[in-house]
Amino acid sequence: MNIWRAVIEALESLNGNKMRSGLTMLGIVIGVGAVIAMLALGAGAQDTILGSLSGIGTNLLFVFSGGEDESIRNPEPLTMGDVDALDDSFFAPSIQAVAPVLQGNAEVSHGGEVSTVTLTGITPAYFPVRNYTVIEGEEITEEHILGRASVILLGVEVADTLFGRRFGLIGETVRVEGQPFRVIGILEERGGGMMGSQDNEVLVPFSTAQARILRRSPADRVDVIFVQAVDADSVLEAEEEISQIISQRHRNAIGENDFTIFSQQDMVDTASSITGILTTFIGGIAAISLLVGGIGIMNIMLVSVTERTREIGLRKALGARKRDILIQFLTESSLLSLVGGIIGIFLGWAIGAIVGLISANSGTDFDPIVSLGAVLLATIFSTVIGLFFGIYPANRAANLVPVEALRYE
Repeated sequence: MNIWRAVIEALESLNGNKMRSGLTMLGIVIGVGAVIAMLALGAGAQDTILGSLSGIGTNLLFVFSGGEDESIRNPEPLTMGDVDALDDSFFAPSIQAVAPVLQGNAEVSHGGEVSTVTLTGITPAYFPVRNYTVIEGEEITEEHILGRASVILLGVEVADTLFGRRFGLIGETVRVEGQPFRVIGILEERGGGMMGSQDNEVLVPFSTAQARILRRSPADRVDVIFVQAVDADSVLEAEEEISQIISQRHRNAIGENDFTIFSQQDMVDTASSITGILTTFIGGIAAISLLVGGIGIMNIMLVSVTERTREIGLRKALGARKRDILIQFLTESSLLSLVGGIIGIFLGWAIGAIVGLISANSGTDFDPIVSLGAVLLATIFSTVIGLFFGIYPANRAANLVPVEALRYE
């Protein structure tokens, strides 16, 4: 029996039991749809997170107090002295800009509206280093730093909460921990970040935060130092220069740094690894439903063999070989899983599209990605499921003795 003839007969057999065939395929449809949808959502989440991280800049380095070696119990804090040393182009030619930061939570209020936000004390270098821009007003300048000015820039989420709008706010007054601050600018919308929403944030001059809101000990302590390398190719050199300069200032022993340096690529690699593991894990769980669908195919094919015992005996009596019977039943099980897989692909794509629309309407930048690899994987896997779970029923049918089969009632 040739394959084309086997396909035609399989279609005729399945068409004769439409309801049963449809319900059997439903398990495969749901399984493939779930796998496609989960992989699409995982790929979309990974793309969104990596895009957000890459948008910060590939030549950005983060310096934190505290080393990777837990034996260093009392690490020396990062200070403005460290910042000035890193900002010396003679000793650090690979570093383009340095931005010290003080950061903490603060209560901001206006007209009876209160919001708890992330407050960040910055210098003018912060804007180019972190790719921050304003949609209205001006940035914090050196004059604001020198005068410890009571000025503030609002994230769009903070502006919406306190004022119900994002424009026309220049000159308005808000209170930060009870102290009046004049609004001089509104930050551009940035969306979610690794630590939550980047729009629920306010920026104030570093000296103002240092003296009046986020007091630290010692007084010149900084929480994080953002360092921008000259370009992406100079990141490793900049990292080495940072390590040498701060190690000398803190008098660290070789290999016992009391600070940690993270590059943007480190964060991208970590985020990629986490999202990849989660996508694989969720996709694996979804694939379990494919196995359930395969067991359904085996069950139905065994029922079909029982129902068609006399037909099988008649075919063998008329000269059908064991191979012909085997091919016939394997073709039927493969068609069930293949057609179910194709329908499942469209179902998975539809689920991804619906999630994308819901995300867009809710203001979240998230776009599920249905990749060709995921489609091919689901299609091949569903076909293999049909073949695997169809082998036992097909083999059972092929091994029937013609005389016994013809006598079966």
